[in-house]
Amino acid sequence: MELLRQGMYTSDDYWNLPEGERAELIDGEFFNMAPPDYIHQKLTFQLSRTIGNYIKKNQGECEIIPAPFAVNLNADDRRWVEPDISVICDKSKLTDRCCNGAPDFVIEVVSPGSRKMDYGTKMVLYMEAGVKEYWIVDPVKKCTTVYRFEEDAAPVIFPFERDILVGIYGDLSINIAELTK
Repeated sequence: MELLRQGMYTSDDYWNLPEGERAELIDGEFFNMAPPDYIHQKLTFQLSRTIGNYIKKNQGECEIIPAPFAVNLNADDRRWVEPDISVICDKSKLTDRCCNGAPDFVIEVVSPGSRKMDYGTKMVLYMEAGVKEYWIVDPVKKCTTVYRFEEDAAPVIFPFERDILVGIYGDLSINIAELTK
């Protein structure tokens, strides 16, 4: 992600970006979002479908929303992000426009331009905002880094070939390698 220009931008600036331009607003600064590539979109779709099917089958209350969808992380208009996948179990956080507050579960699929943001900045933002579980799916490294913030801040790294238990559910496992076939 690239900084558009420095300054103290607000949520009004965020909602008035030119049509088709995507950026995230973090503490007054805009960060440009590059268009995703094929593998990024394929993984985002397959993960969304897998989790969505699980929620539907189990008559779950959570909503799964893939990007582009605005998340006002701390519900304070200072941090507007667009996670690749947001799972929101408290529907009172949802409006027609956005999610006000932290999703329960966030997945970011790493793109070449998002690596530093996904592994560094966003990990801290999600932890501080109260996200329960955060996955960083890295197609280049063929691994998924999993943070379960409520249990322990230490990440666990899974190769794509290994099943990963979704911590917020406890009985859903996802194998990323199976999703890329």
